[in-house]
Amino acid sequence: MQSQMPQEGTFNLVEIGSGTGLFTRALLATPWWNEHLGSLHAVEPSEGMREVFNTKTHDPRVTCSEGTFTQTNESAGWADAVVIAQAYHWAHPDYDAASREIARVLKPNGTAFFIWNMEDRETAKWVAAVRELYETYENDTPQFRLNKWEVTFGTQGYVSSFHPPKRFTTEWMVPTTFTGVQDRVLSKSYITQISQEEKEDLCTKITSVLENNDKTWIDEASGVFEYPYQTTVIAMKKLN
Repeated sequence: MQSQMPQEGTFNLVEIGSGTGLFTRALLATPWWNEHLGSLHAVEPSEGMREVFNTKTHDPRVTCSEGTFTQTNESAGWADAVVIAQAYHWAHPDYDAASREIARVLKPNGTAFFIWNMEDRETAKWVAAVRELYETYENDTPQFRLNKWEVTFGTQGYVSSFHPPKRFTTEWMVPTTFTGVQDRVLSKSYITQISQEEKEDLCTKITSVLENNDKTWIDEASGVFEYPYQTTVIAMKKLN
């Protein structure tokens, strides 16, 4: 992301679908972004998530208010960049309208970023097996992995306002445990909706997968191993 931004001066950033501010606070904790950030306007449709955002995010340059992918309530041409982290797939099916709104708030030559972190099933067999368990509960929701969001780049709203997208991927890992994997799965929005009995059954199955598949240990005595992820970043430069 940094490579796609102006390297001098400060800039204004709009974050759409900010949720509770996890990405926002990670951005603020990164020295380069903290140094160059002028103002950050986060928009989020959920009142509960906005309350958590405002409780946990403490920076006078940052605000969080009500807004959606298609109606951010931001001023036209205010933003040097628009960021949507772990959320753009929820714009389904209004990708054309979302593209037009992103273009509206961006300055000429401004950049929009779509960002997703995904558990990397190609790196570890146990990740693939665990994903097979919980993805059965998606119930046709427009998850990132289904690539329905790719329709965006053929819409008139996108084509009329943006250069072709640039794509970047990177692999990384976080230390985890059996409990950490279970907690990560249980935190997924569609898993929070299932019954307690189903959650307990799912955790039992996850434990079985972890016990019967190889893991890359960090500290086997403490039960700590690698949880591999892949990050996808889509960078989209607005036309003049």
